[in-house]
Amino acid sequence: MNAPESLTPDRLYLAETHEVVNVGSELLDYDMYRQDAALVEAVQREGAGWADAALGEFGRLAGSAEYLDLGVQANQNPPVLDTHDRFGRRVDLVRYHPAYHQLMRTAIEHGLHSSPWSDPRPGAHVARAAQFYLQTQAEAGHCCPVTMTFASVPALRTTPALAAAWEPKITARHYDPRNVPDGEKLGLTIGMAMTEKQGGSDVRANSTRAYPLVAAGGPGAAYELVGHKYFVSAPMCDAFLVLAQAPHGLSCFLLPRWRPDGTKNPMQVLRLKRKMGNVSNASSETELRGALAWMVGEEGRGVRTIIEMVAMTRFDCMIGSTGGQRAAVTQALHHCSVRSAFGGVLNEQPLMRNVLADLVLEHEGSLALTMRVARALDHRDDAHEDALVRLLTGVGKYWICKRTPQHAYEAMECIGGSGVMEDSPFPRLYREAPVNAIWEGSGNVQCLDVLRAMHKTPDVVDALFAELARARGADARLDRFVASLQGEFGDRAELEFRARDLVDRMALAMQAALLVQHAPAAVADAFCASRLDGLGHRQFGTLPRGADCGAIVERATPRAAA
Repeated sequence: MNAPESLTPDRLYLAETHEVVNVGSELLDYDMYRQDAALVEAVQREGAGWADAALGEFGRLAGSAEYLDLGVQANQNPPVLDTHDRFGRRVDLVRYHPAYHQLMRTAIEHGLHSSPWSDPRPGAHVARAAQFYLQTQAEAGHCCPVTMTFASVPALRTTPALAAAWEPKITARHYDPRNVPDGEKLGLTIGMAMTEKQGGSDVRANSTRAYPLVAAGGPGAAYELVGHKYFVSAPMCDAFLVLAQAPHGLSCFLLPRWRPDGTKNPMQVLRLKRKMGNVSNASSETELRGALAWMVGEEGRGVRTIIEMVAMTRFDCMIGSTGGQRAAVTQALHHCSVRSAFGGVLNEQPLMRNVLADLVLEHEGSLALTMRVARALDHRDDAHEDALVRLLTGVGKYWICKRTPQHAYEAMECIGGSGVMEDSPFPRLYREAPVNAIWEGSGNVQCLDVLRAMHKTPDVVDALFAELARARGADARLDRFVASLQGEFGDRAELEFRARDLVDRMALAMQAALLVQHAPAAVADAFCASRLDGLGHRQFGTLPRGADCGAIVERATPRAAA
């Protein structure tokens, strides 16, 4: 057979099949803070205007191409466990990619693990929440040990001697990932080891035993712990808050990875968990074989001791899921501003505008509620603000985290088939989306905790309706919704059975009340029409007629650097 005739210049067009036109582009080198109008407004409104310049600088860092790539690398190279060294000695060493360490170093050096404790002032929690929200958009997994370190401080302060010994290094802005005793470090990270396989969220069913090393025992005393912990997150932390059964009941303990004499504490990592999401962060199963630990708080009051830590970690779940919503809708908004189909740019087409605007509304409601709780955390010496923290942390953690997976999926659908590809940001966003809803107490646990707070301190309900009253008269739909909600509180029958519906409505009422007071009219009106008035919201993209979708979309759309 004759060889095929070579292409001549006048026939070259026959071989050109791959002209790249009308495609998306990477959203890189954008100011993650300044281009998030809802965040900038919330920071000012909730009392952290003094942090605006620093947040602007951090937003430019978080939105830079180099920093966003760290998140990609940390998830493409998950942690690896070495249980023993090559000579057979136990090391329990988890190795992370350098990108993970750089993300951790940035978070620690910017005080995301400690700033409200080390520099307390009005707006400290608000400023820290804003920064954490930006950081989690770059990469969510490493934020887990940052959160646990941050949340450990209130629990440790129940035992002043332990706090005095550990808090200076916990709050230090120095990241040291070396596998060495805490005495050789300037900065420390703290993890948690609560969950056991037989009990899960029911930690009172824990079977790990704590044996006192001195007759008296009690707060600050040394114990040895024996048991199996089924879910230990970030096992390379320097110490862990652990629940175990002491002679007089379930108690809280601080367990270091190394003993004071420099020998390895027998907290042995059996395996790393293979998780659907949160890939960059190591989660493990461990055995405690006579591990040294010191009692934190009163014996038999472990849950009470740990509850403030749990409140802080749940609040960070709110922040993280809100950040996840912003990351997802940012990608969708950017793509739809450059991609054309069916004769026009996507974000100018009515149905796509409806979807995008609805996704923006979800995020704006989440952010408004999260930052309001942040302000309440800054003022816990005020009875009203303290009551809001006790109630709205559970409400917000339940609602925001529960809404995020569907939000991530809908944003991914805006991209189309390219959004499903593993080289897109969306598979990671989508796999990460359910994590915060399940960790730190799943949906039912949050609803039961809300009911428990209402029963234990009824003043929290009064605080809720006092807060909602600040928006009275601003929107008739909200007024009707709040009146209906009040009626639900008057009916005590089957309260647990109805808990999810009740908490749903509490969350929506608070979000709407905040938006009608503070958001642009287009945002507040569309939110109330779709969430409170029974019009639409069976799926995202069902906003009713009259919603100013163009204004909502324009307000939220980021702009990449030219």
